[in-house]
Order: sequence, then structure tokens, then C-alpha cells
Amino acid sequence: MSEIIEGVRHIDKEELHELLHSPEHRSIIVVDVREPHEYIAGHIPTLPLVPMNEIAAYADQMDKEREYVFVCRSGYRSLQVSKYFQHLGFPHITNYLGGMLEWDKEIVTGPEKIIEDFSPEQLER
Repeated sequence: MSEIIEGVRHIDKEELHELLHSPEHRSIIVVDVREPHEYIAGHIPTLPLVPMNEIAAYADQMDKEREYVFVCRSGYRSLQVSKYFQHLGFPHITNYLGGMLEWDKEIVTGPEKIIEDFSPEQLER
């Protein structure tokens, strides 16, 4: 069940799983903000990686009207990213509560979608 923590909407693993597998939520952008070595070791299939220390540089290229969900290892870094994007005026920001530590659904390994030369289209699922 979604809840507001520190002014940010949070969703749990069941809500994230439903969002990722529901055609009506296809327009929601879900981004992993961990480090590349963490992502390669295991990540949610199809999610792009834009590390926390890089994502701020791309904020001006991201559509403020889209909905974004941020994911990390525990939910802490993604919360910081969520708060930053809210501060920039992005109104539709959600954090995945619990992060990969809580995720008990499918994961894949390898560099599936590590974004190096950013373009907003690369965030699409």
C-alpha cells in the first residue's frame, strides 16, 4: 500500500511488481539509481540504470509531466533522488520502499540497460 514518507510517495514490492506488469502503467518510468557493480550483480528486468551520482546531470532532459519511480538497494538513495526531483518541480515522483533488499521477484544479472550516453528514450520500458 502506498504511503507518504518525508513528503515522498512510496510503494511496496507488490505495487512495483503490478506496475511493471500492467499495460496501463507502461508510461511510468522506473529507474534503478544504484552503482553499476550493484546493478550487474542483480537487477529488476528491463529497468535502466542511471546511478544516483549521475542522474542530476540529466534532470533537465527528463519530462516533468511523466511519472517516475526510483529504485536502489534499500530505498535510501532512491529516496534522496526522489526528494531532489521533487525539489526541481517534478510532481509525479515515487520511491520504491525497501529497495532490492526487499525485492523477491525475478532478477537478472549483467549490464542489461546501463545508460552511458543519456537520452530520455532510454528510460522507456
